[in-house]
Amino acid sequence: MQRARPWLGTLVEIRVDGLAEADAVSAIDAAFAEIAAIHRCMSFHDSDSDLARLHRAPVGRIVHVDPHTWHVLQAALTFAQESRGRFDPTIAAQLVAWNFLPRPQNSIEPDLAARWSDIELLSDSRVRLRRALWIDLGGIAKGYAVDCALRILRAAGATAGGVNAGGDLAVFGTAAQTVSVRDPRAPQNILPLLELRDAAVATSAGYFERRRDASGWLGPHVHGNRRRAVGTHSSVSVIAPSCMHADALTKIVLADARIAAKLLPRYAAQVCRYDSRRGWRTLRGE
Repeated sequence: MQRARPWLGTLVEIRVDGLAEADAVSAIDAAFAEIAAIHRCMSFHDSDSDLARLHRAPVGRIVHVDPHTWHVLQAALTFAQESRGRFDPTIAAQLVAWNFLPRPQNSIEPDLAARWSDIELLSDSRVRLRRALWIDLGGIAKGYAVDCALRILRAAGATAGGVNAGGDLAVFGTAAQTVSVRDPRAPQNILPLLELRDAAVATSAGYFERRRDASGWLGPHVHGNRRRAVGTHSSVSVIAPSCMHADALTKIVLADARIAAKLLPRYAAQVCRYDSRRGWRTLRGE
């Protein structure tokens, strides 16, 4: 059984096998409900989300957030530390300036010097900001939602299943699934990339949304330290056991392949990358 609904800024498809029809419907509904809850918590656009409340809070005020949000923030800060700031969830102000994200309403204007280290995680799902900043979890939250939905399908007793949220996909079961991506040289063409079994893959591509201004190419992926666009002519797919890990690692590969190579073994991850100069190639871990 397969169903699709619009969530996470894309069309999310959920497939489940090995369950009676009523049980399959129940499992899929529960998985979609989990995705919807995660979307509401971490949406940059929703004025009632945890992120919006953090953006409105005065510097130093403690804000209680949903455990989902706290967990994703914790993972984001871990990746920020491990990547030496190449991955940084506080790049939202740059994306707003470039018109890739809408300006948050009724929020405190961000300190342009703010970085990931200005987010303080406290016990009991509490968060405190040391500087005014805007958080974008788009580089990791979608993968987390896919992981959570897949766990629900497994817990329901399904023998196989999958969750596909645009560029983020995770599957389980004995059968392999062909994963295809757009050809960066001709985006209208779809290329088979790999066979996926009991794993996740996330793809990030800058060429599709890039645009040019007086300073050069701009795109939706930002080097956390330098605050400049990266990967505007690239496509990166990361395969890993966790879709959240794969999702975050794609942004690190785009920002700094050498740093990413050091992290791949830690997350049992593999990378397939395209850029306009070298074409398709794999990135090996160190």
